[in-house]
Amino acid sequence: MALIIVIEDNALISRLAEKLLTRAGHQVVVAETGEDGLTAIFEYLPQLVLMDLGLPDIDGQTVIGLLHQQAAHKTTPVIAFTAWPAETAYKMAKAYGCDGVITKPINTRTFAAEVETFMQPKPVLAGTPHIPDDLKLQ
Repeated sequence: MALIIVIEDNALISRLAEKLLTRAGHQVVVAETGEDGLTAIFEYLPQLVLMDLGLPDIDGQTVIGLLHQQAAHKTTPVIAFTAWPAETAYKMAKAYGCDGVITKPINTRTFAAEVETFMQPKPVLAGTPHIPDDLKLQ
């Protein structure tokens, strides 16, 4: 179970996301504006943020930038949650510093599992790390 913050200005979409994620066993906090989203992030320390990029007050890029300035949130996954066409969504999400994209409309059967894939630990690269010669033990 994870704490997920959904920042989405469309009440129907945010309620649907909340219902699907709650049904999957997660705690969900919904914020309808970028400002409320930032407040929720700093208050609750989520494991993941689902972020609409086109918010009416503070846009998604600004929210993500402010989030990543905070040491406690540098590694919090931020997933773009947008109705933009897929190509635009992926391009903007990358530019904004998102960790992934989920496009709307969502598939209610797979949505929670799709969100959960972004909460998986990042794989550790196999092999021996390179140690510079001046740092090697003699």
